[in-house]
Amino acid sequence: MHASFLSHSRYRYLWVALALSLASLVAYLVHQPLGAPPNGGTWLGYTLGTIGAVLILWLTWFGVRKRRYGAGIGSLRGWLSAHVYLGTSLILIAFLHAGFQVGWNIHTLALVLMLLVIFSGFFGVFAYLRYPTLMTRNRDNASREAMLEEIAEIDQNALMLADTVDPTIHATVLRSIERTQLGGGVWAQLTAHDDSEAALNKLREAATAREKETKKAKGDTPTMFAMVDFLSKQNASDKQSDALRKLIDLLTRKKALASRVARDIQLQALMEIWLYVHVPLTIALLGALTAHIVSVLFYW
Repeated sequence: MHASFLSHSRYRYLWVALALSLASLVAYLVHQPLGAPPNGGTWLGYTLGTIGAVLILWLTWFGVRKRRYGAGIGSLRGWLSAHVYLGTSLILIAFLHAGFQVGWNIHTLALVLMLLVIFSGFFGVFAYLRYPTLMTRNRDNASREAMLEEIAEIDQNALMLADTVDPTIHATVLRSIERTQLGGGVWAQLTAHDDSEAALNKLREAATAREKETKKAKGDTPTMFAMVDFLSKQNASDKQSDALRKLIDLLTRKKALASRVARDIQLQALMEIWLYVHVPLTIALLGALTAHIVSVLFYW
């Protein structure tokens, strides 16, 4: 669905937007206002301005009511296609309406805000074309909920194993779990991270240290009594070493899963964050457009 709204009905709304743009351009080139260059105060300027204002209001209405693009198919896809192409045509229509004249005034402010809204919408189009594919590939046929449930299960098993090793290892694993941040606000989503790598490094260091201690102990066992004592301790140490290896395997698995979940959350945040720019700019545009129309009709 995400890749098809641009080609909806064989690019129907692309052709509509092109026809509207071409008709506006031809009218602008043919139009010859008396005693002044083309501007918004001529009959053509008023006509193009009216068309532009109507398009802005329609686009705003659609943006408020239908901005959740994944909410349906069919007619919504057509509305979205029209939203993109007719919104793009506004760039040319607005400049033709103004006769390509800009200055430091409320009229130019409305134009700049309109351009910012349109270009932020371009990022939205890119996001909805690009990121869903990346999210599907990243999830590898698993839902985010399933991955989070597996991570929670790994955390529980890791803590149980850490209890069989020693308090230091348990504290390391617990700290890793507490420092893992997946989800939350917009900034937390964009910076989602997992702290498994730090814990893995400490566990590997602990495993290496135990191997060195074992080798040293074997080399320093000269008597039979010392050997019996060594073997009893070695049996307990082997169980701890085995638990340590299982811990490393669990946290390695968790790290891979958490990285996929963090990436999934980041991609979804990127799909939505543009609206935090697009919507406020649209509201500002409506205010500037109202001021532009009032000033033209009553004070020009």
